Order: sequence, then C-alpha cells, then structure tokens
Amino acid sequence: MAEVVSYPLLALIRDRGFLEDLQSEEISQEVQRSGKPEIQAILDYGLLDLDSILQIIADHLGTMVASIDPDQLTPETLAAMPTETARMYQIIPVALYGDTIQVAMVDPLNPQIMDEIGLSLKFTPQVVVVDPVEILKYLEKFYPAQSGLGYTQMLEELEKSAGAIQEKALAKFNSINMEDLANDIPVVKFVNLVLMQAVQDRSSDIHFEPFEDEFKIRYRVDGALYEMSPPPKHLAMPVTSRLKIMANLNISERRLPQDGRITSMINGKQIDLRISTLPTAFGESVVLRVLDRNTVQLELDSLGLPKNNFEYIIETINQPNGIFTVTGPTGCGKTTTLYSCLRRINLIDTKLLTIEDPVEFDIEGIMQVQVSDAAGMTFGKALRAFLRQDPDIIMVGEIRDLETAQISIQASLTGHLVLSTLHTNDAAGAVTRMVDMGVEPFLISSTLLGVLAQRLVRRVCLKCRTSFEPSESQLNNMNLSAHDVGDKNFYYGRGCPECNDTGYRGRKGIYELLMVNDALRNLINERAPTVVIRQKAIEFGMVTLREDGLQNIYRGETTVEEVLKYT
Repeated sequence: MAEVVSYPLLALIRDRGFLEDLQSEEISQEVQRSGKPEIQAILDYGLLDLDSILQIIADHLGTMVASIDPDQLTPETLAAMPTETARMYQIIPVALYGDTIQVAMVDPLNPQIMDEIGLSLKFTPQVVVVDPVEILKYLEKFYPAQSGLGYTQMLEELEKSAGAIQEKALAKFNSINMEDLANDIPVVKFVNLVLMQAVQDRSSDIHFEPFEDEFKIRYRVDGALYEMSPPPKHLAMPVTSRLKIMANLNISERRLPQDGRITSMINGKQIDLRISTLPTAFGESVVLRVLDRNTVQLELDSLGLPKNNFEYIIETINQPNGIFTVTGPTGCGKTTTLYSCLRRINLIDTKLLTIEDPVEFDIEGIMQVQVSDAAGMTFGKALRAFLRQDPDIIMVGEIRDLETAQISIQASLTGHLVLSTLHTNDAAGAVTRMVDMGVEPFLISSTLLGVLAQRLVRRVCLKCRTSFEPSESQLNNMNLSAHDVGDKNFYYGRGCPECNDTGYRGRKGIYELLMVNDALRNLINERAPTVVIRQKAIEFGMVTLREDGLQNIYRGETTVEEVLKYT
C-alpha cells in the first residue's frame, strides 16, 4: 500500500463537509500517483467546481477571490516582485496600493511562503485567491525563466551594494549579531536564487566554501561538482548566517559543527534540505543535501534492478525474519533502495520502525527515529528499545559496530526482518566485515538472507549520444578482447545544452546481489575469505558490479569511463 500524504486543500474541503474520508484518501492517492495538483484532482472527480473551491480557500484565509487584470500589471507593479521570487514561489503581483502589494500564489495555503517573501519585498504582501492556471499563464508571460541570467544579474546587484553590506558586516561582527545582516534583502534574494538554481539544475548537494581570498559555491550534479561564479568574499558570513537562520541553528556558534534541516518552497515544490556546517580556517563551510521528493522515486520498480535481483529482493523482504543488507560507499543510493523496500512492505497490518542518522525522508505509516549521540540515542540503544515496541520489520541506518550487529542479529533470530546498510566494496565483503567486527560466523550464516552491493553511474545523455569504436587500451582496462565485444556498440555523450555540455544526464544503479544458499552458509561457518565466498557466489550465478556495468555499456546507458571509475 502506498503511503498516504496529507494535502492541505483536501483536508480543508473535507473539514468543511464536502468530502468523505474515503473520497479524500482516493484523491490524495491519485495526486501522489499522477503528480497532478490537488485542485485539478478534485475537479477531475467532479465533486466541486472551480469557483466553489477558490471561495472555500478565500473564506479560510479571510480574503477574497480575484482575477488577474493585465492592465493593472504595470511595469511598476511587476518590478515590485523580483523574477527569482515570483518563479521560486509561483507567485504573481495582482495590484499595487501604496505600500501594499496584492499577490496571488499557486499554493495559497502554505503560510511559510508569505513569511519568506515578506523578507524579499519592499511592500507589505496581501494574499488574494486566483485560479492557479491563470497564475501560471501570467507567470510565464511576465516572468519568463532566465537560465543562469538571474544569477549573473544578482551578482552584479550584490557588487553594487557591496560597500553597504561590508560596512554593516564590520559593525555587526563585534556584537556577534548577524541576524539583521542575514535578513538584508540582497542576501535573502541571493540565497533564494542559489537554492532555486540548484534545484533547477538537479543538484544533489550545494557547497558554500570560504577561502582566504574568495567565497566559492559549487553544485554536485550526477555525482560531479561544478563551480558557480563566486560571489563577493565578504558575503560568506551573511550567507552562512542566512542559511543557519533558515535551519533554526545557532548563528552565534561558529566554532562547532552544527546539523539541521530546512524545508522550503522552491519552484512551487516543497524541497527538504539537510544542512551541515563545519568551522574552517577562513569561516564556516556549509553543505546542503537537496532532498527533492519529486525527483527521488521510492519505488523498487524504478531502481533499474536486473529481473533476477528484483525477484529475489521481493521474495527476501517478504520473509518473516532474517537480515537483508545493502552495501556500498557513501552516496551510492543505499538509503533510497532500503526506503523503496520499506515502501513495498508498508502494509496496514505491519509495524515498521527505522533508526537513521539522519532521517532523510519522512514516510507515512513508519515510525522513524533519529540517532542523537549528544542525547545518548545511539543505534544500539534505539534497537534495544525497538524490540519492546512489538515491530515486524526494523531498518537500521548502518551497522557500524559489534553492538549494533549483535542486536540486529538478535532481532532477526527473535522473529523480525531487519534491513540495513554496511560500508564494503562488494557484496561478499559484507560477510567478512561482520566477522571482523566480532560477530560469530554461525550467527551470520543463520540470519543473513542476501547482500546487495550497488554503485551509481552517470547516464549518457540521450540527446547527444554517439557510438564509437573502443580502443585497445580501453578494452584492456576492462579485461575484454575484441572477440568478447563482437559487434556490440559503445557510446559516449558529445555534450549539448540539454546536459550542460557534460555528455551525461541523470544517474542509474549497477548492482551485485549475493543470494545466500547452503553452500555459502558452509563457507561462512568456515570463516572463508571474501575472495572464496565471492567466487562461489559467481559459480551460483551472481552477476558482479563490473559485469552489470558492462551490460549497461552495451545498452548505451553509460560509458566505459564511468564503469571503470566505480567498479
């Protein structure tokens, strides 16, 4: 059963008595499945007309329903709303009265938007309710997308106001009161634009890095880092403080690392950002992990698993007890795979608990607990408490030490299914890693159901994909001969505007699944080394990471360089 997410408009209409619980649940599942807006789904079900829906929203907000009159959208009115703010929050000015600006937004039931835009406007915003289709039409007409241009203009604007910001900064540093400076309109607009640009470019991480003579901003897209034009050096502290304010962190604490979360509306979508600050010699380095629910498909079917692996994993996660482990380096998609498994088995008659560091995505119907070393909430302590909570399935974010491994095994022996991750290079390495931790081999052999090793490789851009003849050295690197290759095609990306001239767009997984059978259990009990376990698994049909990578090369999905880099 798919998770059911709460939607504010549906909840409002249901509370007003226009929807029954069953209808509300059906529509929310339709919204989640199709990705269409709530209002459109309600209209499609024919339960209410557009005017009635808009009036219900207006009554709830204590405002009125309006329409956009193009004649009132004067240059002065349009200039009052910066392009990056309009596009980021999907909001448009309707009229300007003195120091008040009437605005209409696609998501008027989100109070956070009004709080955030109030900082970037020189006028007091007053919301009115307008048909979202009308808003989007005029948004495209009056605030067209500016690929990269907005960022360049913003840097120019910041250079102009550099003196004033620097003067304020010097005055504020002494009193450690950075809040006013962090809430300065140019700083707020700049941070919003950086976040918007990052989401638009499908970034997974944003790095803000202060050096002695410059302040760098870099995005990680499909696993590779790309540098933006650097903003003025004196912006490092105001920008860092702005991000810390957004995450409710202590802005005066600049000597210790801090972690937190930011939830923000960007380009009309709710984006979660995980923030980590680190004190360095020239200021605080800040890294944001972008968790965009719209781009991460938490479905096993969408992970691109080979058919045999997919079927074995489905069978494994439906077992009543045992341990299933996913291994690989940081950032290889282990958590996404485990979440997809949990989504698959998240049924009304099953109790699921997770202990994570940190919780990356909130999943409806699952009790998720975050590790907190400061509060003494370790993996081991949480797992002991879990066993008293009558769970059916437990997910352990990572088996790091002997204590966590032992309690996980104990849980699986007492009738629980345990899903977990480990940091090893390949699937067979997970067994010897647990033995090295101090776990008895007979306990591993009696509980381990399977180990999935995975890596993420960049996909070749389909727009500029070109076939080529591999050189002898490339074939040698992959231990292949011309005979092995035969008439199979190899591809690379030439580079085009679609992929920012990188030749790659998006990533996909390559996998290696160790299916534990009796022969492997005997080897585990005998403390066989990794290489022996690996060889025996290959005899039983295990496809290695390198072989799965080769299949992806032959299908034109990735390149030789990517597979060599990760396997």
